[in-house]
Amino acid sequence: MKFETVILRGLFVACMLVCGLILAAMVTSRPAPMHLAFTSSIAALLTSAPSSCVVPFVDDMICVRSAG
Repeated sequence: MKFETVILRGLFVACMLVCGLILAAMVTSRPAPMHLAFTSSIAALLTSAPSSCVVPFVDDMICVRSAG
Protein backbone atom coordinates (compact mmCIF):
# COMPACT_ATOMS: atom_id res chain seq x y z
CA MET A 1 0.00 0.00 0.00
CA LYS A 2 1.08 3.52 -0.62
CA PHE A 3 1.70 5.94 2.20
CA GLU A 4 -1.21 8.18 1.15
CA THR A 5 -3.64 5.27 1.21
CA VAL A 6 -2.62 4.30 4.74
CA ILE A 7 -2.97 7.89 5.93
CA LEU A 8 -6.41 8.27 4.30
CA ARG A 9 -7.66 5.00 5.78
CA GLY A 10 -6.38 6.03 9.20
CA LEU A 11 -8.10 9.39 8.88
CA PHE A 12 -11.33 7.69 7.84
CA VAL A 13 -11.19 5.34 10.84
CA ALA A 14 -10.46 8.23 13.21
CA CYS A 15 -13.35 10.30 11.82
CA MET A 16 -15.76 7.36 12.08
CA LEU A 17 -14.63 6.75 15.67
CA VAL A 18 -15.18 10.39 16.64
CA CYS A 19 -18.59 10.47 14.93
CA GLY A 20 -19.58 7.25 16.67
CA LEU A 21 -18.56 8.61 20.06
CA ILE A 22 -20.50 11.83 19.48
CA LEU A 23 -23.58 9.90 18.39
CA ALA A 24 -23.34 7.61 21.43
CA ALA A 25 -23.05 10.65 23.72
CA MET A 26 -26.13 12.25 22.16
CA VAL A 27 -28.19 9.07 22.43
CA THR A 28 -27.25 8.24 26.03
CA SER A 29 -27.37 11.75 27.51
CA ARG A 30 -30.29 12.82 29.68
CA PRO A 31 -31.48 16.43 29.86
CA ALA A 32 -31.13 18.31 33.12
CA PRO A 33 -34.43 18.68 34.99
CA MET A 34 -36.04 22.10 35.12
CA HIS A 35 -36.44 22.99 38.78
CA LEU A 36 -37.85 26.45 38.07
CA ALA A 37 -41.06 25.11 36.56
CA PHE A 38 -41.96 23.06 39.62
CA THR A 39 -40.71 25.15 42.55
CA SER A 40 -41.74 28.68 41.65
CA SER A 41 -45.21 30.16 41.64
CA ILE A 42 -46.84 32.57 39.24
CA ALA A 43 -46.56 35.38 41.79
CA ALA A 44 -42.81 34.92 42.04
CA LEU A 45 -42.52 35.04 38.27
CA LEU A 46 -44.61 38.18 38.03
CA THR A 47 -42.63 39.97 40.74
CA SER A 48 -39.39 39.22 38.92
CA ALA A 49 -40.80 40.54 35.63
CA PRO A 50 -40.29 44.20 34.74
CA SER A 51 -43.18 46.52 35.60
CA SER A 52 -43.40 47.99 32.12
CA CYS A 53 -43.21 46.54 28.64
CA VAL A 54 -39.85 46.96 26.99
CA VAL A 55 -41.22 46.48 23.48
CA PRO A 56 -43.12 49.23 21.66
CA PHE A 57 -46.93 49.17 21.69
CA VAL A 58 -48.50 46.78 19.19
CA ASP A 59 -52.25 46.30 18.85
CA ASP A 60 -52.28 42.52 19.24
CA MET A 61 -49.68 42.28 22.02
CA ILE A 62 -50.54 41.50 25.63
CA CYS A 63 -48.36 43.20 28.21
CA VAL A 64 -48.60 41.75 31.73
CA ARG A 65 -48.00 44.34 34.42
CA SER A 66 -47.74 43.62 38.11
CA ALA A 67 -49.89 45.49 40.59
CA GLY A 68 -48.14 48.16 42.57
